[in-house]
Amino acid sequence: MWAIRKLSREPGLVLDRVPIPEPGPHDVLVQVEAASVCGTDLHIFKWDDWAKARINPPLTLGHEFAGTVVEMGEDVRTVVRGDYVSAESHVTCGMCFQCRTGRAHMCEHTQILGVDRDGAFAEFVVVPESVIWQNDRQKLPPEIATLQEPFGNAVFATSTQDLPGRTVAVLGCGPVGLFTIAIARASGAGRVLASDHVPFRLELAETLGAQIANVNTVADVSGWFHDANEGAGLDVVFEMSGAPGAVRDAFRIVRNGGDVVLFGIPSSPVELDIAESLIFKNLHVTAVNGREVFATWYRTRWLLEHGVVDLRPLITHQYPLTEFEVAFAELESGNACKIVLRPGGQPAMPLVHATPTQVADPQPILTGLGSWVHR
Repeated sequence: MWAIRKLSREPGLVLDRVPIPEPGPHDVLVQVEAASVCGTDLHIFKWDDWAKARINPPLTLGHEFAGTVVEMGEDVRTVVRGDYVSAESHVTCGMCFQCRTGRAHMCEHTQILGVDRDGAFAEFVVVPESVIWQNDRQKLPPEIATLQEPFGNAVFATSTQDLPGRTVAVLGCGPVGLFTIAIARASGAGRVLASDHVPFRLELAETLGAQIANVNTVADVSGWFHDANEGAGLDVVFEMSGAPGAVRDAFRIVRNGGDVVLFGIPSSPVELDIAESLIFKNLHVTAVNGREVFATWYRTRWLLEHGVVDLRPLITHQYPLTEFEVAFAELESGNACKIVLRPGGQPAMPLVHATPTQVADPQPILTGLGSWVHR
């Protein structure tokens, strides 16, 4: 099969030819129909400090996907061939304190698909039955079903707050920040204000119903938020960027007794005046990561299947797997939100950045897949 892989400890990725993976006794083999690109994939592509410390090549990327089950391990009991599925990307141990007390999203031994184990930027992916999520094809086409994983981040973050009638700020309009704006508006927030430094993202935020500020052109960002909120602090501030300035702004613009939700991950430590920024303001601060497994997935499915939130405007590009370099360039440029890759079929052009040894076998191994494999 074809797969987008990190083969060595250096910037870049390759479109490589690898054997179709075989499911273990408790695993499911899924033929991937759509896989969306995440900022984490871009970190691995660029080979930044986080990737250098975390990633061990060779590795197939991709952790957001939807597809059809084509094979199962002998001990799989709840999934059958032909099921239309996605998957929770956090593969948890099931035995640590967090897992055994209903908080698997905090598992101490989590393996992440496409980060710690081979992922879904490929024609096929193997995942444990325990993380499989059943989809309804009539309600969620593949390009939407693949977004349940990242959308769930925003669903989890917003579920920590009571939003109807409250004033809300969203700092950082990447995909999860934009998802947060959409949920806040759908939840009946009284006013939604948003900031970023990328014009394309700000345009999307405005389309979703937020008042926007470009932090590169506004002289006093915290002053802008207060002015736009009738001179008052915000009830709830979602910090979704991790930028040090945005983290500090979050505590400046929230009202006394308000709520700050920290989701963005700073690339380095951020200095705060704890007394002035938190204690004297009597703030409630919540730090969130990932999704609640699987409580968030049920909320996510309901929001999408019932049309409460429409993610279609945020799918800005779709490419075949062979054009991954174009997709990553679009994402890095800032002129994209969610990009969906479509694995279906062999590439029409030669391998991207591949060596001759990587195309030695011109035919994939299809043993055991039968008629479920379509070429």
